[in-house]
Amino acid sequence: MIDARGQSCPIPVVMVQQEVKKNHPQKLEVMVDAMVCVENISRYAALEGYALSVEEADGEYTLTLTK
Repeated sequence: MIDARGQSCPIPVVMVQQEVKKNHPQKLEVMVDAMVCVENISRYAALEGYALSVEEADGEYTLTLTK
């Protein structure tokens, strides 16, 4: 789980990139609080071959990347 709430882009994307390159997870959950982060992480996930699901609650987003 990566908690990137309160971080502005590109920091959340960089956090996801580092985790993917280091551990090559089959499943990764990321928490963000800005739609621009959701959009940018979505693009990165697609480039890396991950499927993405997004859940929103009270302005916070949980992204689940799965291979």
